[in-house]
Amino acid sequence: MHMTDRGLLALVRHEGIVPGPYLDAKAVWTFGIGHTAAAGPPDPTTMPRGMPADLDAGIREAFRVFRTDIARYEAAVLRAVKAPLAPHEFDALVSFHYNTGGIAKAALTRRLNAGDREAAAAAFMGWRRPAAIIPRREAERDLFRHGRYPGGSWRCCARNPCQRNSPSRPHQPNRPSRLNPSRRPDGSPGWRRSFPP
Repeated sequence: MHMTDRGLLALVRHEGIVPGPYLDAKAVWTFGIGHTAAAGPPDPTTMPRGMPADLDAGIREAFRVFRTDIARYEAAVLRAVKAPLAPHEFDALVSFHYNTGGIAKAALTRRLNAGDREAAAAAFMGWRRPAAIIPRREAERDLFRHGRYPGGSWRCCARNPCQRNSPSRPHQPNRPSRLNPSRRPDGSPGWRRSFPP
């Protein structure tokens, strides 16, 4: 089982993308899309400080590391959870584990494995420190319980790709009248998963 495209997008939105090492809210050195040394190489504590000179290469590296990390976290969730999962439940659990690293010891896992999905959903809120994480936990709980993916202002339009901004060319947000994620730009059904490979 793998995360859905919507689950991956929600996770990236929670984590953000920083193509250089930085200290997170708990003062842990982090790189890219929430990658820490606990997830494996590369170790952000040994990376050169600051943003890379080649920002595009830094972003590509962040996504390369993310693909590797996601595969590890998906596998850990599948090892810990014995109950059958709907795709949105799996997405919520991988997001939770990616952030906490606690899927194997979490009360929500014990409750889910015991067959109590409502208690498992409520147990997401047992992981609420620092306080800034509470909206993410609520979003993960709601995704697990109701299949409701977090909304937001991110827009993607395949017909109008992003362009570099400059003072003479300010940002013009894409505002398509309606996005249809169930169709590819060529009109065929479904988006292709671009990661992990």
